[in-house]
Amino acid sequence: MQYKYKRILLKLSGESLQGAGSSSIDPERLAYYGKQIMELVDSGIETGIVMGGGNIFRGLQGIKAGFDRVKGDQMGMLATVINSLALESELRSAGCNARLFTSVRMEPVGELYKRDRVSEAMRQGIVCLLAGGTGNPFFTTDTAAALRAVETGCEALLKGTRVDGVYSDDPEKTDKAEKFEHISFEEVISRQLAVMDQTAFTMCRENKMPIIVFDMNTPGNLLKVVRGENVGTIIYDG
Repeated sequence: MQYKYKRILLKLSGESLQGAGSSSIDPERLAYYGKQIMELVDSGIETGIVMGGGNIFRGLQGIKAGFDRVKGDQMGMLATVINSLALESELRSAGCNARLFTSVRMEPVGELYKRDRVSEAMRQGIVCLLAGGTGNPFFTTDTAAALRAVETGCEALLKGTRVDGVYSDDPEKTDKAEKFEHISFEEVISRQLAVMDQTAFTMCRENKMPIIVFDMNTPGNLLKVVRGENVGTIIYDG
């Protein structure tokens, strides 16, 4: 089997772990994601993962509640660690070699992130969960995903969502929304499409890192993306 991408960074939102229920982390959704990621590992795909933390806490929520922005963002970083720990545990219980790295020192919860150490672990077939955002306030986990993808030499940044690609409008609000199979960075900017925050998007554009937006909740989609099949929307220049 031929694969278009041999090393990828998968970005998952924290909200995606909630599933259809009201709990912050749904066990069935966690097991489902673990199974999808295991398929990558079994296929020899080197995999890094950045989780969001919105199912537990968002920094901007803290501002509304009266928190200092820096403290609120730090709380959000810790939320990503909780989600990453949950996914690491799920993967390990399924027999997958997974390791948690954190952007700030947090032993024994996780190992401090170092680019070379993560790259070597990925080469060894270890799923690397990269938690804690960038380690700095005022940056989103989208930006952390873009940064880690570029740093570790990934061939693509995969953004798993509940929507099957990038649309001209919100497909959940209008049936006139047009889906793009391929679109350039420039066109995304000119159309003001909300794919990622501008810092993350600019970083990918400047480093020629393709972004693939796809529906993570459809079984088999993750593996289809790395095979190069026509799933979701690919954003790239060229």
